[in-house]
Amino acid sequence: MENEWIITKIDDLKADSKGSIAIGPFGSRMKSDCYVDSGIPVIRGTNITGGPNFEGEFVYITEEKADTLGSSNVYQDDLIFPHRGAIGEVGILLYDKRFVLSSSLMKITCDPQKAFPKYLYYFFKSHIGKHELLKNASQVGTPGIGQPLTSLRNIELNLPPLSEQKTIAHTLGSLDNKIELNRQMNATLEGMAQALFKSWFVDFDPVIDNALAAGNPIPEAFAARAETRRKALAHGSANREVAKQFPAAFQFTEEMGWIPEGWEISQLHTLIDLIGGGTPKTSVDEYWNGSIPWFSVVDAPNNSDVFVIDTDKKITELGLEQSSTKILREGSTIISARGTVGKCALVGKEMAMNQSCYGIHGANGIADIYTYYTIRQFVSDLQHRGHGSVFNTITRDTFQSIYVPFGKVELTRKFDQDVNPLLKRIRFNLCHNTELTNLRDTLLPKLISGEIRIPEAEKITEEALA
Repeated sequence: MENEWIITKIDDLKADSKGSIAIGPFGSRMKSDCYVDSGIPVIRGTNITGGPNFEGEFVYITEEKADTLGSSNVYQDDLIFPHRGAIGEVGILLYDKRFVLSSSLMKITCDPQKAFPKYLYYFFKSHIGKHELLKNASQVGTPGIGQPLTSLRNIELNLPPLSEQKTIAHTLGSLDNKIELNRQMNATLEGMAQALFKSWFVDFDPVIDNALAAGNPIPEAFAARAETRRKALAHGSANREVAKQFPAAFQFTEEMGWIPEGWEISQLHTLIDLIGGGTPKTSVDEYWNGSIPWFSVVDAPNNSDVFVIDTDKKITELGLEQSSTKILREGSTIISARGTVGKCALVGKEMAMNQSCYGIHGANGIADIYTYYTIRQFVSDLQHRGHGSVFNTITRDTFQSIYVPFGKVELTRKFDQDVNPLLKRIRFNLCHNTELTNLRDTLLPKLISGEIRIPEAEKITEEALA
């Protein structure tokens, strides 16, 4: 019997401790006036983002308040589910830290002698587990699960022996670990690229370096930065070769204050070419499910991933011809202009986009990556200057209201040349993560159902990670 799969219920797998299956506190027990600047973090639905880790911004309550909330406290290996809002999602606390559930979440603490928590996490990530979670769901108004704790307790699953649970979780977890490692690497690489853009085109470090070397005056606005750069020059860490392409003094402008000498204040719209998008008629089947990626805001990557290399929806050549959308070349920038305003992406492969976005190219030979980071630098300004009585909307006029200090086109190309190796690696990691995610999502239901055996899955996984 020990080596056989069994049909069981979640209620049979919970720990013996009181409150091992529990719901978050009623709203009256945790109002916003309970929040403090630091303390015990509260997990909300927005922190469950598709992976095992909790991400995003947290709110906090005091330890004393958390002590009064009993079974709403969450500890290592607990599984967390939204019962209202983002229903169907699941998270797991993989490290030794205390959290508290928000009122829209519920949890289960497993009996480790019966169920391996990470295995149950993958069960609920599978379409089988998600179907079970959503069996008693209502989509009227805010999505919610009826009688959430009873529904959770009564979920049935085909459970392998504990040793197999651990091996399955390890096999799938090795893919997730590599995906997370690639994400972290991308965050580091993108931070380096962004820091270089800021150094050259926002803080004007090479200009300060040149001014210090020449004994030219430093404007008061750059005094603190000049102290940092003085140390960099003394330690030999300043890039003096790059600095040769920058001036050695500043000039004052009414629009933007001090900028590098010889540079101009340009309206953003003069530095870019804007491309509009469009949507093929959704009622015409022949326009959809083709091979041409079609970008909408849901496809926008995290800033650290930079690129969009695939989209949720795709259109056909006929759909492209019969709508106002256009093909954006690789290296174009996309910015969302309506609804969720200001999401940016660098196009990693040719694609079309909807009319709620603009495609952007640098004008007159201005380089692609420089254009992308310039748009990102001014996103908050574009958002604040958007038009619309209900929702902010970025229009072509909005780009005329943004001023940018601009030097030479050659400098934008030098920037692209220097950061291109970083972004090439980001794109490679992103493509690798897509492959690993597809493999994980293919193996997951087959392992959970017993359709594929562990040795075969381990071999496939090892080859993918080699």
